[in-house]
Amino acid sequence: MISIEQVKKMVEDYLKDSDYELQTLQIDSDHNILVEIDRLGIVDVDDCAALNHYLVEQLGDMEDYSLEVGSVSLTDPFKSKIQYQKNLGHNVVVTDQDGKRHSGQLISVDEETFMIEAKETLTFRYDEVKKVIYNITF
Repeated sequence: MISIEQVKKMVEDYLKDSDYELQTLQIDSDHNILVEIDRLGIVDVDDCAALNHYLVEQLGDMEDYSLEVGSVSLTDPFKSKIQYQKNLGHNVVVTDQDGKRHSGQLISVDEETFMIEAKETLTFRYDEVKKVIYNITF
């Protein structure tokens, strides 16, 4: 069985000269492989397709598997600082460690913290929140 470490190395080798970063890598017991990538700009479907093609070549006939390569979903919790940077100026919902939700505009991102403008300016450390999601409004 292919290991998650082997696939991670393949993806990282492929992405090393690009501005893309690996965000999610999952392999379940049925050999379904999920790879999600992201970058500050728009994630191009052709780039996902090229990575998919590369992985199919690398995996070859190692085993029976299914492979899905894509970008991080708009509705998933943020997984990396890239997602915070991409969403500067947008509305987000922060769930703190106590389960309290704070909605506001993401106004600042640095190495240790991020800030939202709600009724007041709130500063959070990345490791002190349960999750942050993009606030989709219609």
